[in-house]
Amino acid sequence: MQPGTLTRPELTLADRCDRCGAAAKVRAVLPSGGELLFCGHHARAHADKLRELEVDVQQGAE
Repeated sequence: MQPGTLTRPELTLADRCDRCGAAAKVRAVLPSGGELLFCGHHARAHADKLRELEVDVQQGAE
């Protein structure tokens, strides 16, 4: 018996950006296991820092 794989659900229209409340387009999974949701604008604005911190950035479905 193999352990189940934990996956995060797809982003939906109900998911909102943690910075401004717009529709979330990107999930940033932190090395600690937490996550942040960003709209496209804030994902681009914070992209350099997210790369620096080696955050797993996942694009939502369009």
